Amino acid sequence: MSATTALRNAVSVRDQVSEEEWALRLDLAALYRLAAKHGMTDLTYTHFSARIPGDEDVFLLNPYGLRFDQVTASSLVKIDVDGNILLDNGYGVNAAGFTIHSAVHMARHDLKVAAHTHTPAGMAISALKDGLMPLTQKSMRYYGRTAYHGFEGPALDLDERERIIADFGTDKHTMILQNHGIMVCASSVRLAWTRLYTLEKTMQAQLLAMASGAKLRVPPKEACEKVAAQWDKGDDTYRQDGWESQLRLLDRADPTWKH
Repeated sequence: MSATTALRNAVSVRDQVSEEEWALRLDLAALYRLAAKHGMTDLTYTHFSARIPGDEDVFLLNPYGLRFDQVTASSLVKIDVDGNILLDNGYGVNAAGFTIHSAVHMARHDLKVAAHTHTPAGMAISALKDGLMPLTQKSMRYYGRTAYHGFEGPALDLDERERIIADFGTDKHTMILQNHGIMVCASSVRLAWTRLYTLEKTMQAQLLAMASGAKLRVPPKEACEKVAAQWDKGDDTYRQDGWESQLRLLDRADPTWKH
């Protein structure tokens, strides 16, 4: 079945899942639509995932072949860390997406959501020897919280999961996949969104500063660590993350993400 046909014939899975899973499906579908709305897509490639509440080994992943602006709550694929599709809604998943995301969900149960992109800014930063630099206040959100994983080609070999896990460690929430792209992780979809959006703007700002040719000013380590800790504290409150305003933006544009 083609992606277009599957989308046209899509049936709601709401009655087949728990209320908690349906709420997660809504949030994750919104995350895909927001990425599309803000230009963080690569045709049908890249992937966002979220672990199902109450089950550490089962997560939702985007249906392979759909653009991010076509993803709905019902079209998300329910899959376990061994690659088994647990609810047949007519879709499959991308093999590379499964490798990268299953690695996170197997090893870091504190990180319930993972978002991986190939934006021009992300790919450019991933190709820099120094990677992400603490040049701006926003960039310090990732100071000491960013891991790096060396390039091994498309992530099709399951044994790469062990190296992704080893590089990610136990205290990072963001990863630069070198010569590839970026991944941000979080304890919730809304936090993953704010980290993803902020990182994208941070990378764009770094590239603009570097392109100016002027000498870069890097703040002292102590200031970077202080601001990173302040970001961590803010991440725990969600007081002004703007998530609800983004959902209203989606509803005005195209409410089919809820289907």
